[in-house]
Amino acid sequence: MILLTKEQKPINPQYRNMRIAYLIAIVIIILLGLASRKWSHLLLSFVAQNAGDILWAMMVYFGFRLLLVRKNILPVIVLSFLFSFGIEFSQLYQEDWINQIRGTSLGALVLGKGFLTVDLIRYTAGIIIATVLDKVALRFTLRR
Repeated sequence: MILLTKEQKPINPQYRNMRIAYLIAIVIIILLGLASRKWSHLLLSFVAQNAGDILWAMMVYFGFRLLLVRKNILPVIVLSFLFSFGIEFSQLYQEDWINQIRGTSLGALVLGKGFLTVDLIRYTAGIIIATVLDKVALRFTLRR
C-alpha cells in the first residue's frame, strides 16, 4: 500500500515504520540517559561515568537516522561524528553568553560544560554501538 501526501508523492510505508522505530529508539535512549544520571549511585562506577555520553551519541546517531531514513548509513555516521565532536570542541569556547546557556539543565545536557578528550572516545563508542544495533535491526526486519 502506498500513501499519498498533499503533493501526491508516494510515501513508502517501510520508511514510515523505520522513522517510528528511530523515534522510539530516541525516546528510550533519552529515558536511559536521564535514568543513568538520576540513579548513577546504583550503577557500577564505570557505567555511571560513561553511560551518559555514550547514550547521548547514540541519540544523535538515531536522530540523524530519523531525519535521513532514505540515505545510506555512512552519511549518518559522518554527521553523527561531526555533530558530536563539534559540540565537544565548542566547549573550548568559554564566553558568558554561552556559559549561561550551559548553566541551564537543558543547555548542560545538549552543550555540555567543559571539553574532555575522553568524551570523544565515549561518543565514538556510542556511535559504533548505535550503528551496530541499527544494522542488526535492519537485517532482522528486512528478512521478514
